[in-house]
Amino acid sequence: MSGTSEGPTPAADLIRTAVTESNFEAAGGTDAGGVPGLGGAGGDPYRPAFAAAPLAMAVIGREGQVVTANDALAALFGGTPEALVGRVAADFLDLASDARTWHAYREVLRGRQARLRCTRRLKHPDGHAIWAQISVVPLADRAPGVLLSITDISARRELQAQLRHLQMHDPVTRLPNRTLFFERLSAALDTESYTRGGTGRIGLCYLDLDGFKAVNDTLGHRVGDRLLAAVAERLTRCADEAGYARAGTPLVARLGGDEFALLVEDSTGTEQLADLAESVLTALQEPFDLSGQRLSLSASIGVIERQAAGTTATGLMQAADTTLYWAKADGKARWTLFDPERNAHRMTRQALASTLRPAIDRGEFTLEYQPLVGMADGRLSGVEALVRWNHPQFGTLTPNRFIGLAEEEGAIVPLGRWVLATACRQARRWQLEHPDEPPIFVSVNVAVRQVWDSDLVADVAEILAETGLAPHLLQLELTESAVMGSSGRPLRTLQALSDMGVRIAIDDFGTGYSNLAYLSRLPVSVLKLDGSFVRGFQYEDAAAHASPADEVIVEAMIQLAHRLGLTVTAECVETSAQAGRLRRIGCDTGQGWLYSRPVAADRISELLACPEGQAAGKP
Repeated sequence: MSGTSEGPTPAADLIRTAVTESNFEAAGGTDAGGVPGLGGAGGDPYRPAFAAAPLAMAVIGREGQVVTANDALAALFGGTPEALVGRVAADFLDLASDARTWHAYREVLRGRQARLRCTRRLKHPDGHAIWAQISVVPLADRAPGVLLSITDISARRELQAQLRHLQMHDPVTRLPNRTLFFERLSAALDTESYTRGGTGRIGLCYLDLDGFKAVNDTLGHRVGDRLLAAVAERLTRCADEAGYARAGTPLVARLGGDEFALLVEDSTGTEQLADLAESVLTALQEPFDLSGQRLSLSASIGVIERQAAGTTATGLMQAADTTLYWAKADGKARWTLFDPERNAHRMTRQALASTLRPAIDRGEFTLEYQPLVGMADGRLSGVEALVRWNHPQFGTLTPNRFIGLAEEEGAIVPLGRWVLATACRQARRWQLEHPDEPPIFVSVNVAVRQVWDSDLVADVAEILAETGLAPHLLQLELTESAVMGSSGRPLRTLQALSDMGVRIAIDDFGTGYSNLAYLSRLPVSVLKLDGSFVRGFQYEDAAAHASPADEVIVEAMIQLAHRLGLTVTAECVETSAQAGRLRRIGCDTGQGWLYSRPVAADRISELLACPEGQAAGKP
């Protein structure tokens, strides 16, 4: 091990100066005082200092042999100064063990380098080892040799090791902490590490304790710390058992709070990680006895295993954190394996969330319109406006990809306002383009958050005034779960819109609360039957292919709606058989692929220009 020291001590500098001023003779010579290598007539006043100095020193000749050594150096190696004379210093100082140090040492001997400083672990003849700080410096240009000095720094190294251990370990569990974990992880992902051999793969179990905060809050942090220490013992035992008969034992670390990690270097595949995660879950399910208190807990674990090549510590931890979130979202007390497809969906969701609002301003949204056809005559009576997002990266997205996200992010209010204005403007344009045809209404979906977070009544009034569309030609669709049980502001909003002349429709009727008593007090004009009811109408031969109960239920809902003065629209009408049966039991309007898929506004214009096509029911 090589390294730079703090330099020779003042005593070493003093001796070096003395030796240089004493006119060092040829290597192996003897001075007047009888000490090889130290010159000076009549005795050198510095010779006793060299001999008696507590700092281990020696004079080394140009060829690398010891010319003279003091008692401190001899004691360091368990002998006498005379026994060291003539020995090759590089051998007993292990200076040739690494090329860089060996080259620097030879350069100092040849007078081409000013000094060498390094650290070595030296072995004493009695068997114990010491850490030594070695300094080699030239005596003088005219002196054929160098001065070697050695300082025992074992105590300092031990203190440094203790301080590092404290710095790298958690005081509560005594496990490696976050700093040491990332140091090990980075080393495992280093190219040289996984190209030297092994599987070239890495695995990680990232876990946190379910409900640990409740333990801290109810029993105190002291009990919480003892519980963490007990968890650490069980995790360590799991790691030891997993490492038995394998090349290495997983590293167990506490990353902070109640978060732990088990790092598997040179993993053999997902099965190994799954077995480890399962053993951890099993170990933690056993109750903990803490001085008379019996505690039970579980853990959620995110498991990831992949090739080390191309993986970064940040990327691995992000994937592990995501997978841990999935484990908790899926019900806790389980382990979940990283799923690239699920992660891609999450990343897509995040990308969509960050670009929703700017996309409105950039004009990335468009509307398509699906015809609503009268069941009795097959003529076009209205259209439902359906928003599409022409995303520059992900292509055309349907509402199920972004409406829920828009509600979460609050972007549904400006988006809903844009949809409403665009749809009303288009409906008015059709009316002006085809003055001889009965005007068709436009139906627009309204999210619950639009009712709560915006002044929907004012928005509708302003848009109708701006576009010139009559209120009765606008229909607003809300889901059954949104309107059933409405009171306070939502109910007042719906009533104000109805009083304005706007039609209110309940979308997906029959799938939500289905509290029919509310229909008598809500200002609703239309019920839209959910497609699940209509699918049972696919065949003319109901007795052979479907339960008669389907038709009985739908017929009862239609009759109830008519008694309350409401009209009924059937969604997802796909076959003529469905349309025929719905017509027979009195359904007013149909919507579905039998009539048309959602189409662009100009296709609706073509349909309005051809009344015969309307009657055919095939836009």
